[in-house]
Amino acid sequence: MATANFNMGVCRKGRTAFLPLPAPFPLPKWRGRALMPRLSGDCQGVVSRDTQSRAVVSCCSGVSGRCRRRGAGAMEQCAVLLWGWLLFGCSWGPGLPGVGAAALSAATYELDDAYGLGRQFDGIGAVSGGGATSRLLVNYQEPYRSQILDYLFKPNFGASLHILKVEIGGDGQSTDGTEPSHMHYENDENYFRGYEWWLMKEAKKRNPKIKLIGLPWTFPAWIGKGENWPYDYPDVTAYYIVSWILGAKHYHDLDIDYVGIWNERAFNSKYIKVLRQSLDRLGLRNIGIIAADGDWNVSKEMIVDPYLNDAVEVVGAHYPGTKTVPNALLTKKKLWSSEDYSTFNDEVGAGCWARILNQNYVNGNMTSTIAWNLVASYYEELPFGRCGLMTAQEPWSGHYKVEAPIWITAHTTQFTQPGWSYLQVDGHLEGGGSFVALTDGLGNLTIIIETMTYNHSQCIRPPLPHFTVMPQRATFYLKGSFYMVKTLQVWHSRLDFESGSSNLFQQLHPVKVWKGSFSLDLNVDEVYTLTTLKTGQKCGYPEPPPPQPFPSNYKDDFNIRNPPFSEAPNFADQTGVFEYFINASDPGDHVFTLRQVVVQRPITWASDADQTISLIGNFKWVNMTVTCDIYIEKQRDGGVFVAGRVDNGGIYVRRTKGVFFWVFSDGTYRVTGDLGLPSRCQSHLIFV
Repeated sequence: MATANFNMGVCRKGRTAFLPLPAPFPLPKWRGRALMPRLSGDCQGVVSRDTQSRAVVSCCSGVSGRCRRRGAGAMEQCAVLLWGWLLFGCSWGPGLPGVGAAALSAATYELDDAYGLGRQFDGIGAVSGGGATSRLLVNYQEPYRSQILDYLFKPNFGASLHILKVEIGGDGQSTDGTEPSHMHYENDENYFRGYEWWLMKEAKKRNPKIKLIGLPWTFPAWIGKGENWPYDYPDVTAYYIVSWILGAKHYHDLDIDYVGIWNERAFNSKYIKVLRQSLDRLGLRNIGIIAADGDWNVSKEMIVDPYLNDAVEVVGAHYPGTKTVPNALLTKKKLWSSEDYSTFNDEVGAGCWARILNQNYVNGNMTSTIAWNLVASYYEELPFGRCGLMTAQEPWSGHYKVEAPIWITAHTTQFTQPGWSYLQVDGHLEGGGSFVALTDGLGNLTIIIETMTYNHSQCIRPPLPHFTVMPQRATFYLKGSFYMVKTLQVWHSRLDFESGSSNLFQQLHPVKVWKGSFSLDLNVDEVYTLTTLKTGQKCGYPEPPPPQPFPSNYKDDFNIRNPPFSEAPNFADQTGVFEYFINASDPGDHVFTLRQVVVQRPITWASDADQTISLIGNFKWVNMTVTCDIYIEKQRDGGVFVAGRVDNGGIYVRRTKGVFFWVFSDGTYRVTGDLGLPSRCQSHLIFV
């Protein structure tokens, strides 16, 4: 038997031990193939024979590459005598405990750029809006607010997002609340309402290259001119949207990169063309239109209408289940999952996110995936509680939590950038799961692998067809310009659904690539990133303060002359818009107030309540005392209520029940268990 020297990985500690070994020592085999043991723990590394017939064990940590025999020209797998293996306390692995490497299925995959590249990668992002999902974030005190923003946007820190998509507020309920419009009325313009302007600036401050998208869910009433429809007067609607884009630039120095049509509602071809013409006429040709932020149906019209096809830059679908349709491919446009995820941010949510980040491209040719929502910064009992990439819903305590989806995002975002290209590979692993490979065209390569199982990666929608994932060995052959790659950095996550002690975004020792190939043993529910880049980091801050319930004693007199935001802290508008208002005509103690300013029902996206409502505090069944001073502006038919022990908000607010205390302008009052009251009480209501 020829002398063999096997090279597996790079050693962290560099310890080498020599064991006397009879020559020749046999290589164990299974199904006629030599086996390769892996060394785990401190002894994960090199096993070989030297010229003096000793077993050479170089102990190190990390992921090992392939073992190749040198000398006779043939390849042999590594072996070590049982007594030597036990002496050093090493085990076969990695993989399921007790499962030897021989039990793994094995397959090979080629990564080659010699014959061209796949589609261009457009980035990973998240949505603030749809609606009021970042409402509580602005109320955090420093340093916690900046820490949360760093985890979301700062490059090579946390999620390192490439895209921020925000709601163009329209005064209507859009999931968890309402977001104010920049034009409540036709002759009214104010580009400082709400917090989306602030959020976009904070994102740009951390990542100047981040792409910004605006999308309306609702529209103020004046656009429809009496109808609950935004397309009857396309010039008016286009003017409204273009005004928001111009205001972003003029007042906040924000360049909007893309704009949408109407979230998850009907599209109108004429309006899309008018919007494109309006943008071009003002020199905004660089702003791309995304259509239609719903299903793929717009593509059917695009392939028969060249003017519509020219107007649209991105075909965006929501919750596509990683699949596209033939018509979308025929448009030759960028295909995006322009809203996805929407799942509780525990380990299963992280599994959902890991699976679709890869498989939206592998199965559907989608080059961007955008999560709803950015950060769960709204009261958790509202619809879709904790469906953000992280959780920040306690500004009164400063507590927040960096959830698992943040680090799953980092596996892609910290090692790719918009403008990179996917390699032309199938992307399906033979044992289940998927991989994508991307390059910057300058020699850098990033491979992201996921092995999420069916039970641990179900998103809230659509239904997930059953599939099987098993432990497996994957061997990758690097060809073309990647053949000379010698080492790949390795980042690893393992989602644990039993003990809850997941291992998230940990850097392992690099993989050494031997003559253009390396192997990995993949367990289930894992994510690997292998990359030529050395810039990745898992950064963090000291633990934030512990969680605390909403303060049992809370007071706000709204006495602030120059508020940083238009809304009072911790109030979450559910129907209508409540803003700070200086009542200069008041001779007493109520110059500074919170005023409901929308008096016309907007073009709705959800079933807004008939009454205007703002919510504050916990959804708790407790005894409470509420005191407030109220000014009813409509002396004949106005009114107000205060409610407690309520059970619904957001898009379900219309059917909420609780204890409602109503006061009317004529001095009468009433107590009810729901919102069903006569029309004389239509506006200026506060919901606590």
